[in-house]
Amino acid sequence: MSLYVYKFGGTSVGSTERIRSVAEKVKKAHDLGDQIIVVLSAMSGETNRLIALAKEMQAQPTEREMDVLISTGEQVTVALLSMALHELGCDACSYTGGQVKILTDSTYTKARILHIDEARIRADLNAGKVVVVAGFQGVDGDGNITTLGRGGSDTTAVALAAALKADECHIYTDVDGVYTTDPRVEPKARRLDHITFEEMLEMASLGSKVLQIRSVEFAGKYNVALRVLSSFKEGCGTLITYEESQMESALISGIAFNRDEAKLTITGVPDLPGVAFKILGPIAEANIEVDMIVQNIADDATTDFTFTVHRNDYQRAKTLLEQTCIDLAARKVTGDNGIVKVSIVGVGMRSHAGIASTMFKTLAALGINIRMISTSEIKISVVVDEKYLELAVRELHAAFELDKVPEIA
Repeated sequence: MSLYVYKFGGTSVGSTERIRSVAEKVKKAHDLGDQIIVVLSAMSGETNRLIALAKEMQAQPTEREMDVLISTGEQVTVALLSMALHELGCDACSYTGGQVKILTDSTYTKARILHIDEARIRADLNAGKVVVVAGFQGVDGDGNITTLGRGGSDTTAVALAAALKADECHIYTDVDGVYTTDPRVEPKARRLDHITFEEMLEMASLGSKVLQIRSVEFAGKYNVALRVLSSFKEGCGTLITYEESQMESALISGIAFNRDEAKLTITGVPDLPGVAFKILGPIAEANIEVDMIVQNIADDATTDFTFTVHRNDYQRAKTLLEQTCIDLAARKVTGDNGIVKVSIVGVGMRSHAGIASTMFKTLAALGINIRMISTSEIKISVVVDEKYLELAVRELHAAFELDKVPEIA
């Protein structure tokens, strides 16, 4: 007997018809003898509707009350799915995060899971029931309702799979797996049968929206095999595990991109110890995340310091940097919010030379100027002008032959 955790997102449970379809899929698996835990998001658009209601009451809603409010979306879907399963003759029981219980810290709207009491779920599974759990939520030590932040239902599913040592955690979404890049940009993009946790984590952090980053981190930490599947068509999806010898031997697994980038540069900064902290300290204090950083030393004992931030934080960061420019008696601040980041990702580049040169040669042939470069063992990221995004992705996809199925090692 195998134990699986199934997670269905908002589009998968966006109507009563779709909830019935989910129930049929779950019952089919349960009838084969598998133990099934189902984690659900709220219906698509429901969380946004609740947030809008909150803002009608309070311009900056109290975070504790916001969690009480937005956690109700998942309570609706788990109850409806359990009803649909009962209608099909399949015994099921729904639970909120607090009933399970999923214990979190007290950081409202972005809580972290501390512990899961698996006894109640285990008893139901052993009694032959399907267990349906509300995603995205838990309770803190004082019994307050908490939510896990954006994409939190993925994290709930992976955490339950880890706690109960499930055979696999299946993430059902509106795509049928992880692709070499976004098929909307490159129609020749190919679905991957396998990808490693490292690669998926890089893809997620670099702009791929298939899985939430925290869920991949959690899965990697507790070695939970993840499989991304479509709610709307049959298929084997993409399995995310640790690297294995029989896995695909591709040098590059995929190309990720992020349109939400902005670049800031402060020039003529005195080249002294601690200057990087003086530049980035105020940015960090404003809770603005910095991504790529490049520093160039000039002959006149000054430095030019460039970094990227999320495009939504561009104006705030620029204002702070302009004040820092005055404080440090630097030359000037310049910025550009018309840039994007394009990245190639693959564990294969660890042991193969020439990956970077192929990337740079391809972009040079297109006349695309590289503004910034960042590398790690398994990824190379470049910042380019926004107008070149789709061209760069398509040509890099072709250059690394990602449309072709690699040989098996």
